[in-house]
Amino acid sequence: MEIRHLKLIKAIVEEGSITKAIDKLHLTQSALSHQLKEAEYQLGTAIFLRTNKKLILTKAGEKIYDLANEILDKLTETETQIKKMVFGEHGEIRISTECFSSYHWLPSVLKQFHLLYPNVELKIVIEATHIPLQKLLENTIDIAIISDPIKDSNIKYTELFQDEVMMVVSENHAWADKKYVVAEDFIDEHLIIHSLPMETVTIHQFLLAPAKVSPKKITPMPLTEASLEMVKADMGVMSMAKWAVQPHLKSSPIKAIKVGKNGLKRKHFIATRANENYPDYFNHFISFLQTEINLQWNIQ
Repeated sequence: MEIRHLKLIKAIVEEGSITKAIDKLHLTQSALSHQLKEAEYQLGTAIFLRTNKKLILTKAGEKIYDLANEILDKLTETETQIKKMVFGEHGEIRISTECFSSYHWLPSVLKQFHLLYPNVELKIVIEATHIPLQKLLENTIDIAIISDPIKDSNIKYTELFQDEVMMVVSENHAWADKKYVVAEDFIDEHLIIHSLPMETVTIHQFLLAPAKVSPKKITPMPLTEASLEMVKADMGVMSMAKWAVQPHLKSSPIKAIKVGKNGLKRKHFIATRANENYPDYFNHFISFLQTEINLQWNIQ
């Protein structure tokens, strides 16, 4: 008995009639009848009883039907595994962050992952930025990268990396020789931020808001390069992750100043839906992020 015979028997039982089985298997009625007779001949017994234009499984037919389910399910599973071995896993990962600064390092990491898993499509969902946890729970995205976790039993957090936020100023700025700055130092300053709302700005969230301090002026500027040019010209101050500002310190007339005596450290997490069974490639992606960011980018 061949696989085509098992598929035939399974289709007749599950479709409920020969006509529907013909449509599903794309066979002519004569071809289906021929294959069924062939299967019964090889078994030496009838598989179906023909009663009132219906086909009912015989005892032997019931055993063959059970075997068909087992074999065909195993065959499908094996074919899927082989395709993964040959072509790689197929799927999609929708990802977003709570801060635009993450997009400085995220695309390059995604590119590296795509080289390893070319059949997994990676989508950055920009519109979920600033509200990634909300979009995660709404199933708009699959993974959120955040630094401000909330308590929710529906969300699972995996630590990604820790970095330090520094204040970037011109080498001619009054802060240039300071070991660190405190909230009160911002009262007369022009603070350049990437974007609003202020609740998403780390320096506001962890330093200024708790001290109830507001800078003299605040300007949203989504282009980091433009913000740095303003800082170089001593037209404002801005915050940046230590790993992000370090490459600019050697070639630009700027300085990076610690925030607070102990520094402003923040942890970043990968957030996923706690009750969802993600495909294996999601776990591969999370492990890849942890390894690449900490080793290749040396974020500390």
